[in-house]
Amino acid sequence: MSQAAPTLSEASPSNRFALAALLLGGAAIGGSPIFVRLSEVGPMATAFWRVALALIPIVIVSLMKKERGPKPQSLSDYAMLVLPGVMLALDLAAWHLSLTMTSVANATLLANLAPVFVTLIAFVFFSARISRVFVIGLAVALSGVVILKGGPAAIGNGDLRGDGIAMIAAFFYACYILAIGRLRSRFDTIRIMLWSTACAAVCIFPIGLIYEGHMLPATVYGWSIVFGLAFISHAGGQVAITYALAYLPPAFSSLTLLLQPVVAAILAWALLNEAIGTMQALGGAVVLAGIMIARTSRVQV
Repeated sequence: MSQAAPTLSEASPSNRFALAALLLGGAAIGGSPIFVRLSEVGPMATAFWRVALALIPIVIVSLMKKERGPKPQSLSDYAMLVLPGVMLALDLAAWHLSLTMTSVANATLLANLAPVFVTLIAFVFFSARISRVFVIGLAVALSGVVILKGGPAAIGNGDLRGDGIAMIAAFFYACYILAIGRLRSRFDTIRIMLWSTACAAVCIFPIGLIYEGHMLPATVYGWSIVFGLAFISHAGGQVAITYALAYLPPAFSSLTLLLQPVVAAILAWALLNEAIGTMQALGGAVVLAGIMIARTSRVQV
């Protein structure tokens, strides 16, 4: 009789290190809404600088690496390396657009439906086995995000079109996570990040130029904000997440990224003097509880 798959909590040291990297990556990306709010340029231009400037440390690390792993050999390899960048560009463009059309609470909440889409896509198209415990953890964590954003009553304050675009952003981010997860079995982290980030920059630039026109920050402070977004949230956060996806299931990895709104609330309190009330504290605790429940589920191959 075959043995049951190990739980995430029973995973090897490399898996535990990957989990730590995933949590760190989620925390780094959690600061991105703060950078976007403080940016001197529009949301599309900010999205462009997020990926364009992130290429600086990624290229430096790529050039310093002696062993870069397998190289793409065919047209399909290049297409698969480009795909995450296209999905990321569509995600950032849709989410930033939704921020201008609906409430911030709705845009953030609905964009965090990515774990639902990851789970559904993995189940329908890749025959992934989703355990009942994982589904319970997912439901608990999503409930925590709703509480964090002010409860069900806050959802009625948005615009239906903006809400729909935020859900589209969640779908594209789910596709990004799944595409990265597939690539990690063939290529190393830096190669994937180099291709996906460069592709995202190429895709976002014309959108920002047409949609907003003004692309350049006007002051040193403005440049420091987009550099911080690029280096911390993208070059730091996305690299950590891409590394983790070599060891952890995409469904669980996307669920852990629900820490982002929790981190954003903490940073808003620390940097923008936005109060953390009882609802926010409770919501953050529920998100963490949901992630811990999902962590006890079986690792699915």
